[in-house]
Amino acid sequence: MTMDFCASPPQSDLRRVPVSLRFCGRLFSGQELKLIEEIAHDYAGLAVTEMARTLCELLDWKRVNGRLKDQECRQLLEHLRAQGWLRLPWVRNSGPRGPRQIQLSEASAPQARVEGSAGDLEPLEFEIVEKGKASQLWTELIERHHYLRYRVPVGATVRYLVRSSQKGAGVLACLLWSSPAWKMAARDEWIGWNAEQRARNLQLIVNNSRFLVLPWVHIKGLASKILAQSARQLPIDWQHRYGCRPLLLETLVDAHKFRGTCYRAANWIRVGQTSGRGRMDREHKADGQAVKDIYLYPLTSNTRQRLGGI
Repeated sequence: MTMDFCASPPQSDLRRVPVSLRFCGRLFSGQELKLIEEIAHDYAGLAVTEMARTLCELLDWKRVNGRLKDQECRQLLEHLRAQGWLRLPWVRNSGPRGPRQIQLSEASAPQARVEGSAGDLEPLEFEIVEKGKASQLWTELIERHHYLRYRVPVGATVRYLVRSSQKGAGVLACLLWSSPAWKMAARDEWIGWNAEQRARNLQLIVNNSRFLVLPWVHIKGLASKILAQSARQLPIDWQHRYGCRPLLLETLVDAHKFRGTCYRAANWIRVGQTSGRGRMDREHKADGQAVKDIYLYPLTSNTRQRLGGI
């Protein structure tokens, strides 16, 4: 029998691993879970990151472009540990508990008000954020000015700093595109796929998990223009990085805080609302979170058919 994510809390002694387990869209057999258990025991001296990479190689758990799914594998290891199925003696609490502390600098401080028309700032430039100063600036801006603040993303991601080519305009906005929600009833109903089709094609959906127009930028229509241009740029960059071209974009909008005006203006489709558990809540532990509106943006005329729906 396949175990789902409603298992009981961890026991003091290790529990027997399940016969099979579905995680991040992949079904792990009992033999594969036994291999994970043996590797964790035999190579307990490895750091968790090296362990995850080793297991990805052994299990051939890779993205379409051949890159290892090591972040997802690390998340799997920690889930198995939390459920009492696996002991990871190399995991130590070496730092303070709680969210990562972001050191804010003058680079992310509020700036002079930017006004005018969206046309005055064109063409917009989308800088892919990798490492170094751009990464530090992106992180600071999100931490300081986005209502959800910064969280370390898991899985596939592409980050952008949006600038104007016009001299002196500076950074206008920040975007984060990441792996999609595993299940969302309204989205899945709109697509019309079954569980098998979802597991196979979920990688063709990308989630807009952060979108921040900086608070000193007051340009009517700029947000929808950024979304429209990003919908053209993101598929190219995502395919270059991960080897597959997205067919559908999704996002969640807290209806108590925002009206979703910029998404509607950019032709995104509101298809329903979440159940209030959070898009990555597979363990049904976060009941009571804010219900959010679900918006979708199909990137082709036959998105639903290609994802396996109607």
